[in-house]
Amino acid sequence: MSAAPVVLPLDSPQRRRLPPLLRRAWYGLNQAFRRRIAHTGVTPDQFTAMRTLLEGDPEGMTQRDLTLAMSSDPNTVASLLERMEESGWVERRPHERDRRAYRIRLLASGRERYEVVRDLAVALQTDTLGVLPVEERESFLAQLELVAASCRKAAEDAPRSRA
Repeated sequence: MSAAPVVLPLDSPQRRRLPPLLRRAWYGLNQAFRRRIAHTGVTPDQFTAMRTLLEGDPEGMTQRDLTLAMSSDPNTVASLLERMEESGWVERRPHERDRRAYRIRLLASGRERYEVVRDLAVALQTDTLGVLPVEERESFLAQLELVAASCRKAAEDAPRSRA
């Protein structure tokens, strides 16, 4: 008779833990991307905004929609858009139905800058996922998407501190 396997708590130092793994993965990917694109004058967040705008509503996205799609916070996106507007990469136009909102669109110069950085982003993703067998990559990304959705839901459902 063999002994029952020892089950360690989820937060045990001897186990793989989600928060530090996600943090290490995000930090490493962000730093690698930042270094690969530094010569373009675009930051990783600016690239994400450009891609999100290109994939979003052709009429333009509201700042709120962009913030949600980027999984960011409103102040970060506001500052990001201000710098992108000063660079001539995006424009803000009044929303046709909501007087408090603006539609944000990527301008031609922003599209051109995006195209330069896109190839570097695709190469980095290819390199990064290269540690996985080809047949497991889509499954890994699908599982990561589920984890990301679960994290977002946990954040939305968490009670707000009143401190």
